[in-house]
Amino acid sequence: MKNIQQIYNMLRAGIHVLMLLVLVSCNDGNRRKVIAGDDDLRSGTIHISVDESFKPIIDSQIRVFMSQFPDATIVPHYKAEAECLKDLLNDSIRMIIVTRGLSEEEVKSLKDTLRFAPFWGKMASDAISVIVNNKATDSLFTMGEIRSLMNGTSGYRLNPVLDGNAATSTVRFMIDSVLNGKALSPGVTAAKTSLGVIDHVANNEHAIGFIGVSWIGNPEDKQQLAFLTQVKVASIEARNEPDKFIKPYQANIATKRYPMVRGLYYIVKENYSGLGRGFTNFLKSEKGQLIFQRAYLVPSNMNFTIRAAQIKEE
Repeated sequence: MKNIQQIYNMLRAGIHVLMLLVLVSCNDGNRRKVIAGDDDLRSGTIHISVDESFKPIIDSQIRVFMSQFPDATIVPHYKAEAECLKDLLNDSIRMIIVTRGLSEEEVKSLKDTLRFAPFWGKMASDAISVIVNNKATDSLFTMGEIRSLMNGTSGYRLNPVLDGNAATSTVRFMIDSVLNGKALSPGVTAAKTSLGVIDHVANNEHAIGFIGVSWIGNPEDKQQLAFLTQVKVASIEARNEPDKFIKPYQANIATKRYPMVRGLYYIVKENYSGLGRGFTNFLKSEKGQLIFQRAYLVPSNMNFTIRAAQIKEE
């Protein structure tokens, strides 16, 4: 485990590193240009960078896409979100998948550098899940209590652990959306991966972990069911509903009743009809959106029906 205060410092630098690199490359007089390879919408080989928080669902998407188009090979590289954003200037990376899109300034700078503007969009929503040890006596938390755990003022005997020892999207969400830009407590630590968070919480009674819902939200996934025998998912006080505690179920994500919801975005760096566009088309298509839905994320490009039902959320 590693002290996450170092992560905070890395994150602040990482958020702006893309713009810095773009501006430097713009000033060197050697503008980049993506050259069409031997790939097209349904064949060839490309490398993509993906936020590690979404490894289970993107692995599923790639597996189905490649089974549908056997001449296509997509090689994913799972890493921290800030590292994915850096890869927008890596000639070998054609596409990234992260939890935010591009600002107007970033689009303009990239267009100046690449001679074309990358295209991006939202394809699904997920949530940050809170997990505790099976022996934990408390599994109900308000956002005020989550905030106090992150800033070190909590009275709980709980040790928070996040999903990475670099500038991950979960770290960014906690700093930007939970702490409103303030620093994380030095007592917040990090595992190397989301799987490491699960293992740490499973083996430490006083640990509390924060990971993407795609790691533990699918009750039809055998591996995720196995994870849920090791830890339990905590309930968080619903947004604008005092004393109502809910879990990151699909309907709660779709309605944003669950307070820690984030988007999942693609950013594609192609100026021709290559495999990056082909994979993006698949992710936005009915089949790709259904894969998100079956993984208990909320698809952004298809209708999502919420029916009234009585659910006991423990």
